[in-house]
Amino acid sequence: MTIRELLEGVEYKLIAGSIEKTVTSVEFDSRKIADGSCFVAVKGFTSDGHSYIDSVCGKGAALVVVEEGNETFTEDDLKAMSEKSGTTIISVPDSRKASAYIPATFFGNPEKKIDMIGVTGTKGKTTITFMITDMLEKAGKTTGLIGTVYDIIGNEKVHASHTTPEARDTYELLGKMANIDTDACVMEVSSQGLKLDRVYGIEFKIGCFTNFYEDHIGGNEHPDMEDYLRCKLKMFEQSKIAVINMDTPVSGEFYVKANQCGCQIITYGLTEGCDVQAYDLENGMKDGRAGTYFSITSPWYSGRFFVAIPGQFNVYNSLCAISAAFLSGATPEAIERSLSTIEVPGRLQPVKNDLGITILVDYAHNAASLENVLDTLKQTTSGRVITVFGCGGDRSHTRRFEMGEVAGKKSDYTIVTSDNPRTEDPEVIIGHIVSSIEKTSGKFETVIDRASAIRKAIEIANEGDIVLIAGKGHEDYQIFATQTIHFDDVEVAAEAAKKVREERS
Repeated sequence: MTIRELLEGVEYKLIAGSIEKTVTSVEFDSRKIADGSCFVAVKGFTSDGHSYIDSVCGKGAALVVVEEGNETFTEDDLKAMSEKSGTTIISVPDSRKASAYIPATFFGNPEKKIDMIGVTGTKGKTTITFMITDMLEKAGKTTGLIGTVYDIIGNEKVHASHTTPEARDTYELLGKMANIDTDACVMEVSSQGLKLDRVYGIEFKIGCFTNFYEDHIGGNEHPDMEDYLRCKLKMFEQSKIAVINMDTPVSGEFYVKANQCGCQIITYGLTEGCDVQAYDLENGMKDGRAGTYFSITSPWYSGRFFVAIPGQFNVYNSLCAISAAFLSGATPEAIERSLSTIEVPGRLQPVKNDLGITILVDYAHNAASLENVLDTLKQTTSGRVITVFGCGGDRSHTRRFEMGEVAGKKSDYTIVTSDNPRTEDPEVIIGHIVSSIEKTSGKFETVIDRASAIRKAIEIANEGDIVLIAGKGHEDYQIFATQTIHFDDVEVAAEAAKKVREERS
């Protein structure tokens, strides 16, 4: 389309060039610029897209979008670049919002052709989005997914680089979904995605709030909990229906925000008065899988369900998904079939073995998540719970001490190992964790190499024990200072269990 068409509805100032030129792609990454591209210069945490404008013009960009008041180049500098390269340059009040609005137009506003369902909150987003997607698919609706593990477009699964992609990538994904007549798209909406306007311009038919815990506080994330909460609350500014977990300390703030935004509100929880309420929870088995039976009352259906992932927190996840699914036209039968067979990569994901032990891989990478998982597992086994975990480098140090304390108090035995050390010394990270475990009465040892740690846990597990491998979940890599290697906890655990079995035969 032409620049004029692309900028329809955008407030901008033409600095130099013609708006009748044709644009062939929209990019925010200067490395992807080709002849005819539109480049939107956005200032990030570590780099500023404005510093690449000269290079982008030299690559044949048709249009460059800059933010008013940027200090990288003067208007005279930009005019000189335009005259030399033929690139049209405009300025906008907010280039980050423009980086969403412009690709939405370029890809044909696909978000208006699909029922959008967004899920935000500290924990549970991945599990809930997988649940909703599966429920709607079983109800006969073609459903896409954008999230942490991977994106789903029809029958295709695409590697995901962020929980919530940059806006340009989101709109491209939605464009592909719209082209195959997708009915609905279920999307994890992170606090960073909201803060950085990655979902700007999307109106969610349903916006879900799960819970709120201390997390993502740091230099390149949120400066404090107030900022974290404020960003989460933005979800309902773009939602028609708000689905809210009322059993959290901040639920009232989300309820007030949803009400101020004119949302229809559906509440869920285990306490009386919720629109969708669960009660009579009972740990159990169904078709060889551990989980929880629970009954619900709701505006659409009252009855009993079984969710094939154990833990009270997965009942909460189920309630959120059930609410969104019913609001989207799913039947009780479709929801029941989905919950009883649901599997979510890296979320209490079982590893098959012939050792008589339970091996589970989970993404629990903060204290609250680890505590929830360990409490659940202690309730489901008469054996020991052996935990293998580490903490990521270049991330909050507080998390290490908190997780160490939880592991020491809640695990029968802990093996502390490496996670993604990044640029930090793995032994230093392990030392931080150990310093907290030592304050408890918990038994532990350290094994720096993660594969060896997983093997050790499986070797010492007795029949009936549970081995929990926590922290990385669905990730299939391990990041070191000098390299990133392929590493999948499920694969490593399966191979270790196989070798242990062979050695014992």
